[in-house]
Amino acid sequence: MEIEYIETWEEPQRICVILAHPDDPEFFIGASIARWVKLGHTVIYCLLTCGDKGTKDRNLSAHDLCNMRQIEQINAAKVLGVNEVQFLNYPDGGLFPDLNLRKAVTRIIRQVKPDIVITCDPQNIFMGDYRINHPDHRAAGQAVIDAVFPAARDHLYFPELMTEEKLEPHIVKELWVSLPVNPNVKLDVTEYWDQKIQAILQHKSQIADTSELIQRMKSRFSEESTIESPRYIEEFRRVRLQM
Repeated sequence: MEIEYIETWEEPQRICVILAHPDDPEFFIGASIARWVKLGHTVIYCLLTCGDKGTKDRNLSAHDLCNMRQIEQINAAKVLGVNEVQFLNYPDGGLFPDLNLRKAVTRIIRQVKPDIVITCDPQNIFMGDYRINHPDHRAAGQAVIDAVFPAARDHLYFPELMTEEKLEPHIVKELWVSLPVNPNVKLDVTEYWDQKIQAILQHKSQIADTSELIQRMKSRFSEESTIESPRYIEEFRRVRLQM
């Protein structure tokens, strides 16, 4: 499979990042987001949950954690240059790619009218040899893919979105899938890696040891680079939709 190393977009694009939890955009593709913003593209976030279960602190309620993580996410987005963040507030751990979630994502796509939609790979179950991918990530990816095609495009899918909410069908030009099982794009984001780390550090509720996290992130340089001259990449599966 041929690997691409650049987007080749000639005009500014509207990019909608639709993922499961606060901190997913920064951890998954934060450097690419910073790159796109610097290149003049408009990036909009939609987080399907508010991450209300992601803590080991037994004194912290789900409600308080939700509020905390939404603030952290807004701050992290600003570090990358993103000023619009939406939350659908599904319960953390409760995402399932059913028709209700597909409709909710279809609504977002028809409202935002993006050229490019970014999500994550529903096929990615195992993250290397030591981690299992969160079920919300897989559910989000499946729901977004199914909303991009065919639901957002075709007027007879969820017709009440047209008749009751005046949301016309919308055709997405490209789907980019992060954490892909089979990537066909590798973006060199070395220039933006420190910015990605600074954005991740805004998610204080999710970080046990700041120094360890920084060291871990800096160690994720690509195989073809060195410790002395690190090069960082983010991978995607890019689908140019012919609809």
